[in-house]
Amino acid sequence: MYVPEHFRATDLAHLDWLVRHDAFGTLVSSVDGAPFASHVPVLYQREADRVTLTGHWARPNPQWRGIEEQRVLLILHGPHTYVSPRWYEDPRRHVPTWNYAVAHLYGRIRLIENPEQLLRIVTSLADQYERGQPQAWSVSAADPKVLGMLRGIVGFELGVDEVQLKFKLNQNHPRTNVAGAIQGLESVPGDDARAIRALMQDALGSGR
Repeated sequence: MYVPEHFRATDLAHLDWLVRHDAFGTLVSSVDGAPFASHVPVLYQREADRVTLTGHWARPNPQWRGIEEQRVLLILHGPHTYVSPRWYEDPRRHVPTWNYAVAHLYGRIRLIENPEQLLRIVTSLADQYERGQPQAWSVSAADPKVLGMLRGIVGFELGVDEVQLKFKLNQNHPRTNVAGAIQGLESVPGDDARAIRALMQDALGSGR
């Protein structure tokens, strides 16, 4: 990923934030010599600089075959939004842009086919997304026959060896332009625009 220095984030707290925002990732590898992508929810664990991501595929998905021999890429997509030059101090001297936050995580995959480990993955994913719901669904309450579906999945653990974080938030612009874009985004509907606006406010306040 192309990451100009003014958009590069190095604090892994930014990665923590991205995962909280959206833990549905794009896993990219090679299948039969061509790029291949799967879109998967992941479980995230970080201990200091050690990052691990866990998830699973449907067994018919060909991506898992031979993947342990590769170094793969998992992309976490953060919020993104259009930014208009009309919000800047001198709109005539600028062009439109797109602000966004994204993480590219590289590493190697360990396959998981043990039924007990697969059950832990499925249980943890369900618990993560059912948490706080008034009538939360849980694996433990499911019909035992449902657990037979574990035979239809293959799990993975991605040990991350390189993290690239790009938070493009107008850091290459004068503070007046950034402030103008923040104000302009107030009128843009949607969660992404609100999230980018908050990130820009934080970056402007910290001087990043």
